[in-house]
Amino acid sequence: MDAIVKAALKKWPTVPHCYGWLALDARGQWFMRDERIQRAGPFPRVKGSVIRHDKLLEFIHRNYEADAQGCWFFQNGPQRVYVELEAAPLVWRLQWDGDLLRVQAHTGEPADVQGTWLDEHGRLFLQAAHGLGIVHSQDMLDAARAIEQGLWAPQALAFEAMPQHFGYVLKPQPAAGAAH
Repeated sequence: MDAIVKAALKKWPTVPHCYGWLALDARGQWFMRDERIQRAGPFPRVKGSVIRHDKLLEFIHRNYEADAQGCWFFQNGPQRVYVELEAAPLVWRLQWDGDLLRVQAHTGEPADVQGTWLDEHGRLFLQAAHGLGIVHSQDMLDAARAIEQGLWAPQALAFEAMPQHFGYVLKPQPAAGAAH
């Protein structure tokens, strides 16, 4: 977490959390979801405005983590902005470098794969030390090569079971009576 964010948390420790305004799709794109978009329909059916500002994306990525309940958030200064997830908290990008497969989160963090799962829709999920993620759809040929070479042996797991199994929340909600 950025030092400026830590300082803001100390200065304003009781800023209410924010829900419903930020979402992450299965391709690693961030979306702003203002009140009008939220009223128009649920994510991902109605996505909102894609965030394209490089410096803002870098800031989000550096300050993106999970709370103790498995709700992922972006710490924006003193305010915790909870993220609605289409599939998983991370989106993995794959790249072969000769015979070495590199795996990197949409946030830029490299990862060592600890386990692989395939859902009923044919989507591949990878578990690493910093969480579960879905493989980006453009990288499925690289993933197929890893499976064919015996690097990964995906286990079947229904998508509906993944959040509980891996301890993450797709749509964080405020606690009853909490300010937001």
